[in-house]
Amino acid sequence: MHFTSETRLDQGPIEREFTLGDIPGILWTPPTASTAGPVPLILLGQPGGLGLRRMHPRLEVRARSAAAQGFASVALELPGAGDRHPLPGAEQARADLVRAISVGERPDDDIIDRLILPIVERAVPEWQAALDAVLGLPEIGDRVAISGGVIAVAVRLAATDRRIAAAGLFAGSYVPRSTMDEARRITIPLHGLLQWDDEGNDRQMALDLFDAFASTEKTLYANMGGHTGVPSFASEDAARFFARHLDSTGD
Repeated sequence: MHFTSETRLDQGPIEREFTLGDIPGILWTPPTASTAGPVPLILLGQPGGLGLRRMHPRLEVRARSAAAQGFASVALELPGAGDRHPLPGAEQARADLVRAISVGERPDDDIIDRLILPIVERAVPEWQAALDAVLGLPEIGDRVAISGGVIAVAVRLAATDRRIAAAGLFAGSYVPRSTMDEARRITIPLHGLLQWDDEGNDRQMALDLFDAFASTEKTLYANMGGHTGVPSFASEDAARFFARHLDSTGD
């Protein structure tokens, strides 16, 4: 892990860009973080295909919110996004998905697998390597949660890495068949957010995935509106969820 820049945001967290091998990432730490008082960590997921640069304003808002709670946060460039090499077959799979949705068809499992699984299979080991590196910093504690992003990536990571203690998920994305099986292995606390009228996603698939999780503490917040119509108070609900499961004073 090699840090390439450091900026203190106005009265907020320190933002450090880094590379992990050839993978770009950003780490935000709150002013309270220190070797004497290491802070919890939130993994900030992001949608596929957009890249860190385009997502930076939205990621910074989320990082500032986490820092206000005393949490560090980290984002990592997804496979095939930003300046990384495109994933083989991704462009055709995305075109097939768009075509199916545009004519009112449900994308078949083959299209979903071709589009999503290559991201999952590359992103999860990369996230685990990033987690190894970040948790090696003395100012970062061992309490970890994941927030948002490609839901199939978050599910695989939560199912395979015991360091993930809680997950806040943006429900509704199309998911591979294997993701449903992985969800049945997950028992950590979950907070799901679903836009009921999301025009580009499958509501029933989101409900089926939520039902598949084995967690005894899981909550699904459903709001009316499309993909970009998430109400402002939704972030407040998520913040309370992470405070319950990351704040050591709540033990």
